[in-house]
Amino acid sequence: MPGAVAKPTGERKKKRKAVEVDRNTAPKPKVKKTEKDGPRSGGIEEEVLLLESQILESRQNYNSIATLLRHVQIGNGQDQASIIAAVALCRVFCRLMALGSLSKPEEAPRSEITIVQWLRGQLEAYKQLLLSFLSMADLVVSSTALTLLMRLLKGETESLNQASDDNWRNGTFKSVVSRLIAADTTDPIREEFADKYLQPFDDVRYFTFACLTDILADFQTEDLLDNVITIMNCLDVEIGERTSFDSFYAERPKEKTHKVHSLTAHKKQAQELWLKILNGNLAKHQRKHILGMVSHQIASCFTRVELLMDFLTDSFNAGGSLSLLALSGLFHLMQEKNLDYPHFYTKLYALLSSEILHSKHRSRFFRLLNIFLSSTHLPAAMVASFIKRLARLSLFAHPSGIVVVVPWIYNLLKSHPSCEGMDDPFDMKEPDPMETNAIDSSLWEIHTLQSHYHPNVATIAKILSEQFTKQAYNLEDFLDHSYSSMLTAELSKEIKKAPAVEYEIPKKILFKHTDPMQRDSLLVSLWDFT
Repeated sequence: MPGAVAKPTGERKKKRKAVEVDRNTAPKPKVKKTEKDGPRSGGIEEEVLLLESQILESRQNYNSIATLLRHVQIGNGQDQASIIAAVALCRVFCRLMALGSLSKPEEAPRSEITIVQWLRGQLEAYKQLLLSFLSMADLVVSSTALTLLMRLLKGETESLNQASDDNWRNGTFKSVVSRLIAADTTDPIREEFADKYLQPFDDVRYFTFACLTDILADFQTEDLLDNVITIMNCLDVEIGERTSFDSFYAERPKEKTHKVHSLTAHKKQAQELWLKILNGNLAKHQRKHILGMVSHQIASCFTRVELLMDFLTDSFNAGGSLSLLALSGLFHLMQEKNLDYPHFYTKLYALLSSEILHSKHRSRFFRLLNIFLSSTHLPAAMVASFIKRLARLSLFAHPSGIVVVVPWIYNLLKSHPSCEGMDDPFDMKEPDPMETNAIDSSLWEIHTLQSHYHPNVATIAKILSEQFTKQAYNLEDFLDHSYSSMLTAELSKEIKKAPAVEYEIPKKILFKHTDPMQRDSLLVSLWDFT
């Protein structure tokens, strides 16, 4: 057998030298690093992706979950590395749930149960971190946390056999809802939750109502109620108008009789939540907010709308702005639901005070008042009381309020010609509009307004001294006038003739002149400003 042929010594040395050169110049091969090797030079993102792939490759790398969790804890959502690690962990846990790695198999060995329990502990720690991120002022961080939590919820309901109500009402979802209504959580993240999940998905909406009801049953604070009302105000979907429920975020319940499929169940759950809110210790600003939602949002959620009457009547009897805001809700129940409210017009008449023409809700009030008195079947004596009282109040109102009252009176007189009288036995202090004697009085107040200093007011007041040839005025043309709009209209007019002004501008207006040759202003002679 032939032996090996030895190569010359010089050639061997030359080759060894060439290999050494190659080692110094060639790029180093990529080597997979484990948790003990520390971060790679490529940056944290490469390390996170590597750890993620290692976890999904082998159960021996489950300890890398703790490493990713530390990245999230250290950054606390304030840096890019923390966010990247949080997103990677979400993918890891969703994949493990889909594979069944977080489920306890029957008759599994103790070692297997220990691994499942450890994984669930890491998942719970991860969810607590994301819940804390929801309260951060940075909307990017809180929005990312909300998305990840909802993705985990979807994975749990679809993969861990937790599609029952308990996972929604006592699991991850309730924790999310509780954090969203916490005092330190900002409104933008609540609005995002409403836009992305509450409005489009029927299951999310139903269980949000359920969770909020359970939370309010345990305790209520002013801040908590504020945040619950904010979430409910973001809900534009009218449940009463829905015919089917087929939009689900998580796995659709298999039972056809499940409550999320039922319109009645949705309305009952929403009604229960609103009753918890309405029966709470509401602040005045919260009552105002809710009253503005009754007719177009809240009433459609009730299977028994008469349950709203106590709240509306209490608000209406409170007086002031609460009474004005309660009007629309009461009118909706009276018109749409045929509910009776005794002595309604007597209490409506009591709202006609000097403050009504200065209120920021004036336009809203006159719109409703115009509807309430539009029926020709109302007693003329009562209609005359409303006309007379507002005519008297207009004597002390500012121009923007007067230009609303006069067309309104014109329209009522057109509809109720018998309200015109001659004498003035009107009793301003009488609370009952049927006993004021307004039907026998005259509208001398409007005649007085024909000499008003503001030309627009004087002009509009003269319409009652002319023939009633116009069918009716559209009140919408007058309701939104203000000092600002009337002043703007005057300043925009073209001046045909320059107004007369003093030829000499006084040096002092509020104080006396030191020069005896200077004449003091009229203000100084009437008031002492020193």
